[in-house]
Amino acid sequence: MVCIQGRTGMARNKHPEETVEKILAVSAKLFMEKGYEHTTLQDIIDNLGGLTKGAIYHHFKSKEDILDRINDRYYENLEWFSDPAKLPGRNGLEDPGLTGAEKLQKMFRASLENSDQTDLFVLAPNMLKNPKLMSILLESMIGEVLPNYMEPVLREAVADGSIRTDYPEELG
Repeated sequence: MVCIQGRTGMARNKHPEETVEKILAVSAKLFMEKGYEHTTLQDIIDNLGGLTKGAIYHHFKSKEDILDRINDRYYENLEWFSDPAKLPGRNGLEDPGLTGAEKLQKMFRASLENSDQTDLFVLAPNMLKNPKLMSILLESMIGEVLPNYMEPVLREAVADGSIRTDYPEELG
């Protein structure tokens, strides 16, 4: 991290994005290890290697703001959620040669290949100790991922016969 002296004599971070990433990484690790509720801002500060409370508050309003940003970052890294054309393979989900079931398989593979998703799976047993974190992730999944990404592909799979069910909504 490169700092320069401002007019007031205080050191100023020349690379704030590195500071944000460090805060998010340390916080995510602590939230998963100790639980969101049992992690204090002081715990985060103590694990930041010299960064101060002021550095945290410069970038985040609160501990909950940090958690929200961790959640946002997780979904940002799943590029195909925002742009299905980026799904690995010929033309992503727009490939007319794929059945709905094959598109779902591609979506799951892409999700499993995402390093943030892998980290989440490894830490999944700790989620029961993290109700706040689990509720935020579930809320995003239920409110965003299922209706906007999974449900349309599931409907397509039922329509093309690649998935057979009498309960397409429940399947989602």
